Amino acid sequence: MRVVLGIDAAWSSTQPSGVAVVAEESSGWRLIAAESSYQRFQAKADTNLLREQRPSGSLADARALIAAASILCKGWPVDLVSIDMPLAREAITGRRFCDNEVSRMYGGRKCGTHSPTRARPGRVSDELREGFDLSGYPLLTRSISSRGVIEVYPHPALIELAGALERLPYKTPKTRTYWPSATPTERRERLYQQWKEIISLLEGQITNVSAVLIIPDMNAPKAEAKACEDALDAVVCAWVAICALEGRARPLGDDNSAIWIPYPRVAPP
Repeated sequence: MRVVLGIDAAWSSTQPSGVAVVAEESSGWRLIAAESSYQRFQAKADTNLLREQRPSGSLADARALIAAASILCKGWPVDLVSIDMPLAREAITGRRFCDNEVSRMYGGRKCGTHSPTRARPGRVSDELREGFDLSGYPLLTRSISSRGVIEVYPHPALIELAGALERLPYKTPKTRTYWPSATPTERRERLYQQWKEIISLLEGQITNVSAVLIIPDMNAPKAEAKACEDALDAVVCAWVAICALEGRARPLGDDNSAIWIPYPRVAPP
């Protein structure tokens, strides 16, 4: 059985990070767990840990996350970790070659990359990469030849999953930008509808997604909606890891850093 761990890593230790683990069973890939913070994910595997009421930020403990994923998958080890976070073998001081390559290919479809700096994500990225490296999961930028970590980017991944022309409007903080003339209720309805469509697409690749990712009530606080979005992003990250394992994703970058993106499932017109 193969296991992948997807992490939607926040660029700051003050913000929560989504985590999802997916295992390959006899019938195919199955979502085992998806949580909206490191602590919640680790508490899922360790009953001695209290589940926090509201997802909080923290630095990642790579060994603890790998151990929790293995426990949740009945002792099977993690084969590949995929992280939505700028990662590199050398210190990140600005835009990398891989950032420019992704923006060149997907910028016209509203999926250009954010520009990392020395300060942000800074040590959050360094400690994340180093922690997984010390745990036996080095950064992979050319091929999937062993256990390791890959950098991923959900926006272009979702374009390829959906066969969409441009970036999908599914981010909670941007609903006013997506639909400026709509009422707050209409924006929430449209956001949730987009989430349902993404979950349906993921369900075609990974079973149990709709059962694990429960969309909040229409009147739920914004923080609860954002927590659901973070868990959803983590599942997208895990799907990209599956694609990479199966030879259905390619790295855009160089030896220092690369962003892995699935090959198109439906060719754009």
